[in-house]
Amino acid sequence: MKRIYFVITALILGLTSCQNSNVNISGRFVGNHANMVYLEQTSTLEQTIIDSVQLAEDGSFALQLENVSKTPALYNIILNGDRVPLLLSAGEDVTINAAGNILRNYTIEGSAESELLHSFNKEFVEGVIKLNDILSKYTANDINDTEQLALAKEYTQLRNSIKRSQVRFIVENKENIAAVYALYQRLPNDQNLFTGDTDVIYYRTVADGIEQKYPESPYLPLLRSQIARMDAQLNLLSQMKTVNYPEISMPDMFGNKHALSSLTGKVVLLHFWSATVGNSNAMNADLKEIYSKYKEQGFEIFQVAIDSSKALWINAVQEQKLPWISVSDLLGESSPTLGAYNITNLPANFLIDREGNIVGKNLAGEELESQIKKLI
Repeated sequence: MKRIYFVITALILGLTSCQNSNVNISGRFVGNHANMVYLEQTSTLEQTIIDSVQLAEDGSFALQLENVSKTPALYNIILNGDRVPLLLSAGEDVTINAAGNILRNYTIEGSAESELLHSFNKEFVEGVIKLNDILSKYTANDINDTEQLALAKEYTQLRNSIKRSQVRFIVENKENIAAVYALYQRLPNDQNLFTGDTDVIYYRTVADGIEQKYPESPYLPLLRSQIARMDAQLNLLSQMKTVNYPEISMPDMFGNKHALSSLTGKVVLLHFWSATVGNSNAMNADLKEIYSKYKEQGFEIFQVAIDSSKALWINAVQEQKLPWISVSDLLGESSPTLGAYNITNLPANFLIDREGNIVGKNLAGEELESQIKKLI
């Protein structure tokens, strides 16, 4: 009878443990001047402070999260403005301690994904600190050319070493959410993970791994969307065979596709804009004057709308009676053409000569008309 009671009790305790959706976070921070610890929740769209607690006299603290998902999600512990990333899932009891600089000296227990993330983040943060230290020495006033050359070599070697370690971590831990975090970390002044063209391989590797282990993860759709954008951009770049610019092939408002390369032999203004830009009416009015002067002489405008609302775009084209080629992939700021042409602000334009060479960028008014005259 006692054995049966013991088994039933164990089952009840096991079920209770499995159903626990809380996360307990406790620890101790010493050797700093902070008074408060903040807990920040990070979604794919925003960061939100969800709790805070005052440190005790001995630096200890305790926080509790309720209704946490079984799939690990990203949170940050904030102390003195520094963020320590955590990947938390239901039922965990997490202990985090640090003496002095929290980013360099923290330890963590009780959360497998957070411990894995700590192993990556510690090496990455240390690497960034060392890079900044080399850079400060390089820019010092009393340094000579020989010393600068040595520091430049040291900087490059360290930077490449950090990147290799980052990629190795991502590949070795591809099925863990910690790898998703590592994918999006960038060294100072870096836009790409590694070489740019090959980055999509790592995103796809992690997405496939996460899909196997955490199919319900909210980070999976984010990865798939990123992969689709990168694939589309690579496809654009691969079409630079017969012309000296990335090909663009998009539908107009009637669904008919127009390729930029079909205009080879003409002087073309490739123009990027958005119907949501406040000065679009005045800008298009100026372009219409130029277009009417030179259209019959072999001048064409290929206008790409960076919009996501088809109705808004079509309404603007019809209201303004735009007479040239107007196309859009309706992906808005996710359009791969922005990356292919390295566009960060709208409006933007590129002037292309009859041989397909880009000969001008962001021209307007008299300067634009003068260049068109020369090319025609």
